[in-house]
Amino acid sequence: MRLEDMIIISVDDHIVEPPTILDHHLDARWKDRAPRVVHNPDTGKDDWVFAGQTIMNSQMNSVVGRPKEELGWEPTAYDQIRAGCWDVKARIGDMNVNGIAASLNFPTFPGFAFELFTTATKNDRELAIALVRAYNDWHVADWAAAAPGRLIPMCGLPLWSPRLAAEEVRRVAKLGVRNITFPANPVSIGLPNIHDAGWKPLWDAIVDEGLMINMHCGGGGGCEYVAPDSPVETMLTKRGLSSMTALSEWLWSDMMRDYSTLNVTFSEGDAGWIPYILERAELVLDRHGPWTGQRERFTKSPTDIFRERFYCCFIEDVFAMRNLEIIGEDRICYETDYPHADVTWPLGPECLLRDAEKAGLTDEQIDKITHRNAAAAVQFDPIAILGRENVTVGALREAGRSVDMTPVGKNSGIPPSERWGQVVTARDVARQHGRLGVRTWDVGAFEDA
Repeated sequence: MRLEDMIIISVDDHIVEPPTILDHHLDARWKDRAPRVVHNPDTGKDDWVFAGQTIMNSQMNSVVGRPKEELGWEPTAYDQIRAGCWDVKARIGDMNVNGIAASLNFPTFPGFAFELFTTATKNDRELAIALVRAYNDWHVADWAAAAPGRLIPMCGLPLWSPRLAAEEVRRVAKLGVRNITFPANPVSIGLPNIHDAGWKPLWDAIVDEGLMINMHCGGGGGCEYVAPDSPVETMLTKRGLSSMTALSEWLWSDMMRDYSTLNVTFSEGDAGWIPYILERAELVLDRHGPWTGQRERFTKSPTDIFRERFYCCFIEDVFAMRNLEIIGEDRICYETDYPHADVTWPLGPECLLRDAEKAGLTDEQIDKITHRNAAAAVQFDPIAILGRENVTVGALREAGRSVDMTPVGKNSGIPPSERWGQVVTARDVARQHGRLGVRTWDVGAFEDA
């Protein structure tokens, strides 16, 4: 396959929200209590402040275009990051440079699944639902609509109330939204686990409206413990474990039997681990199903369920591509993770094609991974909207020839480890965030609101 002829959809990218995000979609009566960006002239930082909390605005979430030595948690102001992180017109330019036809974007400051709006608003649920709706309206009307055919709408939910969440699903579905974000581990933010019957109104609405559930690894506070003195590589290496944990929960859930069209995408968790999980699940059903009661409940194997109901994605994962027969070549997609640290921008197509050739994939398999599977999963096809000739890597890069590619950085290539005099640890990351623990709130049960 010629690189210039590839068509690429990314099912996992991120927005570093601009300070104006709530200006036009939140009623004036909430403005004095709404999240806002505060600039500290002494440190040069731009932080979101909300409900007594300070949330770092960018850090590792926005290091695209920086020298590798300058990655880390320190770019914390809008003027220290590429405009494509937060400005939608600049984002399209950066997508063009990277040959990306369409992109699905997760939130940043509210959490990947609006966890902040759940945990920080226990005593003010009217404000909370107003924020959820305002953010979703901004995402649809100001972000996705700014570039028809290029940015895939995805909305968050008021997770503390399945009834309100169901109402929001139906509301945004009328706006053309076909994707919602949901935490990989709702228990970590004090909500009931997915097996709780209280979630049923939400599942009903998602199925009725035909929406895809998108779960980002680590969304909801993460699933795996990291000790403060662990090298930060510990956390980065086991990134996919939260997706592994989430799949293990969903694979055995009643929802996979009760709803024949409920579908889930796991984002930023890679895919090379899936053959092991499926093999293990088959063994568990065989050895333990007779005594746990699951054997009689399962009319399909865990592998068949995965291949019918789940999607996964990767940035660079040759092992996954070499095991398409086990994973299912119709269930695996591509992501760029822009503007996070793993991003291959601006050479995403080169890296993807290189790895596909290493894995010995056919042109048809490459097409499935680069765009056909994603178009089916997120129900968004840039080819149908804009025409094939306008969304190839070659055409998009031609459109992006004028984009400024000047590297972003301020520390002259001096790594944080050298400036701090030590290997970077999880404690250092926590210190940069101004906290040593994960933001949590013990709910225990749904609210009847």
